[in-house]
Order: sequence, then C-alpha cells, then structure tokens
Amino acid sequence: MAFTDPGPLSESAGQVFAQLARFVRATRPRLAAACELSKPTVSTAMAELESAGLVERDGTAYGVTGRSAAVYRLSRAAGYVLAVDRGHTQVSFRAIALDGTLLDEGQSARPDRAWSMIGAALSRRTEDGPLRTAVVAVSDVVLPDPAADPVTARRVGEAVAGLRLPRDVPVAVENNVNCAAIAELHDGGDGAPSDVGHSRDTFVYLQVGVGIGAGIVIGRRLVRGRNGAAGEVARLAYPWTAGRPPGQEALEARLGSPGLMRQVGVVWREGDGPLPVDPEALFALAADGHPRGAALVAEHASEVGKLAASLTAVLDPGLVILGGGVGRNPLLTDGVRKTLRALSWPTNVEVSRLGERATVLGAAHLAREHGINTVVTGG
Repeated sequence: MAFTDPGPLSESAGQVFAQLARFVRATRPRLAAACELSKPTVSTAMAELESAGLVERDGTAYGVTGRSAAVYRLSRAAGYVLAVDRGHTQVSFRAIALDGTLLDEGQSARPDRAWSMIGAALSRRTEDGPLRTAVVAVSDVVLPDPAADPVTARRVGEAVAGLRLPRDVPVAVENNVNCAAIAELHDGGDGAPSDVGHSRDTFVYLQVGVGIGAGIVIGRRLVRGRNGAAGEVARLAYPWTAGRPPGQEALEARLGSPGLMRQVGVVWREGDGPLPVDPEALFALAADGHPRGAALVAEHASEVGKLAASLTAVLDPGLVILGGGVGRNPLLTDGVRKTLRALSWPTNVEVSRLGERATVLGAAHLAREHGINTVVTGG
C-alpha cells in the first residue's frame, strides 16, 4: 500500500493532530478544549486530517445526558518512527506509531550486524505508513557544530552510517545518557511512567557502567550545553591532588567498569579465591560477604559518591538517579548515599526503574516528538 504526504497542515489541523497524538483517542469537544479552538474550527481541521488519511474514527463516546460524540485516533497512514540505541557492545531498537503504540522491538549483540535486524524490522512495517524519522542514541558527545571536533563528529557519523537506515528518512542523533535522562523524565515511550523521574522536574541521571556520564534535567528541560557536552563528567579534572596532574578522561578510566576491574586485578590475592571476571561477579562476592570483594565495592561506591557530591555542589538537583550496569547495583546505591550524606546537603539517591531500556525509551520519546512535528510541518 502506497502512502502520500499531504504537505504542511493548516495551523489548526496541526494543533489538532499533535493533541490527538498525545491523547491517543479523543472526541472533537475534548480536542477543542485542549487546543483552545472553537468547535467549528476543530471540525474543519478534522475534515482536513481525514481527507489526508491521517486520522480515523474509532468508536463513539456517550455522555451522562445520552448525547454521543465520535471518537478519533491517528490512522496507520500517519506513520511511525524508529529509535535506536547504538551501544558499544549491543544495539537495541523500538519502532512505534505516532500515538505511542509499540510496533516492534529487538536487540542485537552484534553492533556490526545490527543493520540486518533493523532492516528486517522496517520491511515488516509496509502497512504502517511512512517512516517519519529516526533517532539514534550514541555514546559520544553530539556536537552542534561538527567542525569543532572533527574526530568525534566522524566517530558519530560512522556509528550512524553503520546502521544503514533508509537514505530518505530524517535522522537525529542524541547522546545516550541524555536519552536515558529523558526517559526518566517522561513516560519511557510505552505508557508506563517512571516512579523516579516522573514526579521531579530537576534531577541528575548518573550512568556508571563501561563509561560514566550524566544527563542533567532542570525545570523539566534537558541541559545540553553550548558544545552539547553538559554532563560529560569524564572530563572533570582527576585526580585533583598535589603532585598528580589530572589527565583527560582520567576519571572515567578510574570509575568505568574496565578501571574497576583493573583495580581488582592489582589488589586481589591468592587467598581471596578465584579472581572475579566482571563487575557482576565482584558485586555478587561482596553481597555474599567476601572481605576483599566487599572492600573493593565499598571503595568504588565511595568514589562514585564523590562524583555525585561534585554534581550536587554545582546543581543542587535534590535527586540523583543511578543507571548503567554498575550504577543499578544496590550495594553501589548504599555507598553513594552514605558518601553524599557525609559531603553534601540532603539529596535523594534512587536507582533507575527503566534499567537498560532507558536509553532506547528516551530515544523513542524524542523520535515520536520529531515524527509528529514532521507531519505538522510537512517536512
């Protein structure tokens, strides 16, 4: 089935379309109230949207007086969007309709072959209208001006190019930790509000895993910074002590999971038993009361807590949400709370409820926003 775009919508039709996408299902009176438009204006807008094949009737609603009103929703012809989390070790995606309905999702442990998985998913969407836009989350800084750092820009470009997305689809790129913060702020893209971030308008999402990074939300707005590098805590001066000059991204080398495991290898002794092969094994030993494992985890949690204290000293967010493969471990959470209590003013510390899905859910939220705007503006 072929779909053709009607071009830019009228202002009123655009307002009604965007509001209906948020409501999922709504009557004309409800849309008129939400858009602050007259009922005749909404009727004209709905006629335009129906003629373009963007909306369709979806039942009837009855009021307490017995009066009825037609219920509308977006049609399949309105299209869908794609969100991709392009990680170092795996790639995940979500395809969602513009009303937020999940159409498809998947994950690949082979980043170099993820294009095959995504291509197969797109080929299954032939009846779901056009692919309006795609948002790709990457682990690099996304620069407003790529010329400012050609090396980083090339790395980001290669990561996106490797997905082999359709050439005629607009593609936006966002930092992965920023996407996770957006997911915590909003509903995660699947209608399930986050119990942590959803009720707060200001917080820091601190990701601790292979790398470290922070997503900063102030007044319900993501802070990106002039260079797109707000929250790049790996660039904090570390160590900050006499006789030891700081190195670029030395903090990430210390707090990322590779650095943690290097430290484990240095201090582990023969009497400690088999050397843990990864952070998960280390934290499991600590949870079982292993003396060396527990000491190493406590030290690591204290170091992450110092980073959290540095962020609260500048931002005073009131809430730090811990994410990432290491950051979500309860033993780390307890240690970060303890260090914050000792070094900073009262700050809640919680663990991400969205887990490893946070990044792709945040990318899906952004993709849906972009997709709706593409329909409204016709481009």
